Amino acid sequence: MTTAAQDIVIIKLERTFDQMDANNDGYLDWTDYQKLADRYIQGYHLSKGDRRARALQTFCQIYWLELLRHSGVDGDRLTKDQFVIANRLAVIDSSRLNVTEGGGHAIFDIIDVDGDNEISEDEFARLMRDVWKDNSPQTMELFSKLDTDGDGAISRHEFIRAVREHFLSNDPDAPGSIFYGHI
Repeated sequence: MTTAAQDIVIIKLERTFDQMDANNDGYLDWTDYQKLADRYIQGYHLSKGDRRARALQTFCQIYWLELLRHSGVDGDRLTKDQFVIANRLAVIDSSRLNVTEGGGHAIFDIIDVDGDNEISEDEFARLMRDVWKDNSPQTMELFSKLDTDGDGAISRHEFIRAVREHFLSNDPDAPGSIFYGHI
Protein backbone atom coordinates (compact mmCIF):
# COMPACT_ATOMS: atom_id res chain seq x y z
CA MET A 1 0.00 0.00 0.00
CA THR A 2 1.47 3.36 -0.97
CA THR A 3 1.62 6.39 1.26
CA ALA A 4 -0.72 8.32 -1.03
CA ALA A 5 -3.25 5.48 -0.89
CA GLN A 6 -3.08 5.41 2.90
CA ASP A 7 -3.65 9.17 3.03
CA ILE A 8 -6.98 8.80 1.22
CA VAL A 9 -8.35 6.48 3.89
CA ILE A 10 -7.02 8.79 6.59
CA ILE A 11 -8.66 11.81 4.93
CA LYS A 12 -12.00 10.00 4.82
CA LEU A 13 -11.76 8.96 8.47
CA GLU A 14 -10.75 12.47 9.53
CA ARG A 15 -13.79 13.87 7.72
CA THR A 16 -15.95 11.28 9.45
CA PHE A 17 -14.53 12.42 12.79
CA ASP A 18 -15.32 16.06 11.97
CA GLN A 19 -18.93 15.17 11.12
CA MET A 20 -19.33 13.02 14.23
CA ASP A 21 -17.87 15.58 16.69
CA ALA A 22 -21.28 17.09 17.50
CA ASN A 23 -20.03 19.65 20.03
CA ASN A 24 -16.78 20.41 18.16
CA ASP A 25 -14.60 19.79 21.22
CA GLY A 26 -11.95 17.82 19.30
CA TYR A 27 -12.98 14.51 20.87
CA LEU A 28 -15.50 11.79 20.20
CA ASP A 29 -17.29 10.08 23.03
CA TRP A 30 -20.43 7.98 23.42
CA THR A 31 -22.68 11.06 23.31
CA ASP A 32 -21.50 11.80 19.76
CA TYR A 33 -22.58 8.31 18.67
CA GLN A 34 -25.89 8.64 20.49
CA LYS A 35 -26.47 11.93 18.66
CA LEU A 36 -25.78 10.20 15.35
CA ALA A 37 -28.41 7.55 16.09
CA ASP A 38 -30.80 10.26 17.28
CA ARG A 39 -30.35 12.14 13.98
CA TYR A 40 -31.74 9.16 12.10
CA ILE A 41 -34.42 8.36 14.67
CA GLN A 42 -35.69 11.95 14.72
CA GLY A 43 -35.26 12.49 10.97
CA TYR A 44 -37.40 9.44 10.24
CA HIS A 45 -39.78 9.96 13.18
CA LEU A 46 -39.05 6.52 14.60
CA SER A 47 -40.06 5.54 18.10
CA LYS A 48 -37.21 4.40 20.35
CA GLY A 49 -38.84 0.95 20.33
CA ASP A 50 -38.91 0.63 16.54
CA ARG A 51 -36.76 -2.33 15.49
CA ARG A 52 -34.81 -0.15 13.04
CA ALA A 53 -34.06 2.40 15.77
CA ARG A 54 -33.00 -0.34 18.17
CA ALA A 55 -30.76 -1.92 15.52
CA LEU A 56 -29.03 1.39 14.82
CA GLN A 57 -28.58 2.19 18.50
CA THR A 58 -27.22 -1.27 19.20
CA PHE A 59 -24.79 -1.01 16.30
CA CYS A 60 -23.61 2.43 17.50
CA GLN A 61 -23.04 1.10 21.02
CA ILE A 62 -21.05 -1.92 19.88
CA TYR A 63 -19.13 0.11 17.31
CA TRP A 64 -18.18 2.67 19.97
CA LEU A 65 -16.99 -0.08 22.30
CA GLU A 66 -14.94 -1.62 19.48
CA LEU A 67 -13.32 1.73 18.78
CA LEU A 68 -12.38 2.08 22.44
CA ARG A 69 -11.04 -1.47 22.48
CA HIS A 70 -8.87 -0.85 19.41
CA SER A 71 -7.74 2.62 20.41
CA GLY A 72 -5.50 1.50 23.25
CA VAL A 73 -6.55 4.42 25.45
CA ASP A 74 -7.80 4.16 29.01
CA GLY A 75 -10.43 6.87 28.65
CA ASP A 76 -13.91 7.20 27.25
CA ARG A 77 -13.12 9.63 24.46
CA LEU A 78 -10.95 9.67 21.36
CA THR A 79 -8.91 12.33 19.61
CA LYS A 80 -8.99 12.48 15.83
CA ASP A 81 -5.73 10.52 15.54
CA GLN A 82 -6.95 7.86 18.00
CA PHE A 83 -10.25 7.63 16.09
CA VAL A 84 -8.44 7.07 12.78
CA ILE A 85 -6.20 4.34 14.21
CA ALA A 86 -9.08 2.65 16.05
CA ASN A 87 -11.24 2.61 12.92
CA ARG A 88 -8.51 1.16 10.76
CA LEU A 89 -8.04 -1.63 13.29
CA ALA A 90 -11.75 -2.21 13.97
CA VAL A 91 -12.58 -2.46 10.28
CA ILE A 92 -10.09 -5.26 9.67
CA ASP A 93 -10.93 -7.09 12.91
CA SER A 94 -14.41 -8.47 12.36
CA SER A 95 -14.16 -10.99 15.21
CA ARG A 96 -16.81 -9.14 17.25
CA LEU A 97 -18.41 -6.72 14.83
CA ASN A 98 -18.22 -6.23 11.10
CA VAL A 99 -18.19 -2.43 11.01
CA THR A 100 -18.71 -2.12 7.28
CA GLU A 101 -21.68 -4.48 7.24
CA GLY A 102 -23.51 -3.87 10.51
CA GLY A 103 -23.81 -0.13 10.30
CA GLY A 104 -24.52 -0.15 6.58
CA HIS A 105 -27.44 -2.55 6.95
CA ALA A 106 -28.88 -0.72 9.97
CA ILE A 107 -28.77 2.63 8.17
CA PHE A 108 -30.05 1.17 4.90
CA ASP A 109 -33.09 -0.29 6.69
CA ILE A 110 -33.98 3.17 8.00
CA ILE A 111 -33.49 4.99 4.69
CA ASP A 112 -35.47 2.36 2.73
CA VAL A 113 -38.79 3.60 4.10
CA ASP A 114 -41.00 1.52 1.79
CA GLY A 115 -39.00 -1.65 2.43
CA ASP A 116 -38.45 -2.54 -1.23
CA ASN A 117 -34.71 -3.17 -0.68
CA GLU A 118 -33.75 -0.10 -2.70
CA ILE A 119 -33.20 3.56 -1.90
CA SER A 120 -35.15 5.69 -4.36
CA GLU A 121 -34.22 9.26 -5.27
CA ASP A 122 -36.99 10.52 -2.95
CA GLU A 123 -35.76 8.35 -0.07
CA PHE A 124 -32.22 9.58 -0.62
CA ALA A 125 -33.36 13.21 -0.79
CA ARG A 126 -35.16 12.70 2.52
CA LEU A 127 -31.99 11.31 4.11
CA MET A 128 -29.96 14.29 2.98
CA ARG A 129 -32.66 16.82 3.95
CA ASP A 130 -33.96 15.39 7.24
CA VAL A 131 -30.87 13.71 8.69
CA TRP A 132 -27.90 15.57 7.20
CA LYS A 133 -29.69 18.94 6.70
CA ASP A 134 -28.37 19.21 3.16
CA ASN A 135 -30.67 20.49 0.41
CA SER A 136 -27.85 21.33 -1.99
CA PRO A 137 -28.00 20.31 -5.65
CA GLN A 138 -24.90 18.14 -5.10
CA THR A 139 -26.98 15.58 -3.18
CA MET A 140 -28.32 14.11 -6.41
CA GLU A 141 -24.75 13.90 -7.72
CA LEU A 142 -23.97 11.73 -4.69
CA PHE A 143 -27.07 9.64 -5.40
CA SER A 144 -25.94 9.09 -9.01
CA LYS A 145 -22.46 8.10 -7.86
CA LEU A 146 -23.87 5.55 -5.39
CA ASP A 147 -26.28 4.15 -8.01
CA THR A 148 -23.44 2.33 -9.75
CA ASP A 149 -25.62 0.38 -12.18
CA GLY A 150 -27.58 3.49 -13.20
CA ASP A 151 -31.02 1.96 -12.66
CA GLY A 152 -32.37 4.95 -10.71
CA ALA A 153 -32.12 3.34 -7.27
CA ILE A 154 -29.40 2.44 -4.78
CA SER A 155 -29.64 -1.27 -4.04
CA ARG A 156 -28.63 -2.73 -0.69
CA HIS A 157 -25.57 -4.21 -2.42
CA GLU A 158 -24.54 -0.82 -3.85
CA PHE A 159 -25.02 0.87 -0.47
CA ILE A 160 -23.04 -1.72 1.51
CA ARG A 161 -20.30 -1.65 -1.11
CA ALA A 162 -20.06 2.13 -0.71
CA VAL A 163 -19.79 1.81 3.07
CA ARG A 164 -16.97 -0.72 2.62
CA GLU A 165 -15.26 1.64 0.18
CA HIS A 166 -15.53 4.49 2.67
CA PHE A 167 -13.54 2.55 5.25
CA LEU A 168 -11.26 0.49 3.01
CA SER A 169 -10.83 1.88 -0.50
CA ASN A 170 -7.82 3.89 -1.50
CA ASP A 171 -9.51 4.91 -4.73
CA PRO A 172 -10.56 8.57 -4.48
CA ASP A 173 -13.12 8.00 -7.25
CA ALA A 174 -14.86 5.03 -5.60
CA PRO A 175 -18.51 5.81 -4.73
CA GLY A 176 -17.83 5.35 -1.01
CA SER A 177 -14.99 7.87 -1.15
CA ILE A 178 -17.33 10.81 -1.61
CA PHE A 179 -19.14 10.63 1.73
CA TYR A 180 -18.46 13.98 3.44
CA GLY A 181 -17.19 15.57 0.23
CA HIS A 182 -14.94 14.79 -2.70
CA ILE A 183 -11.37 13.74 -1.95
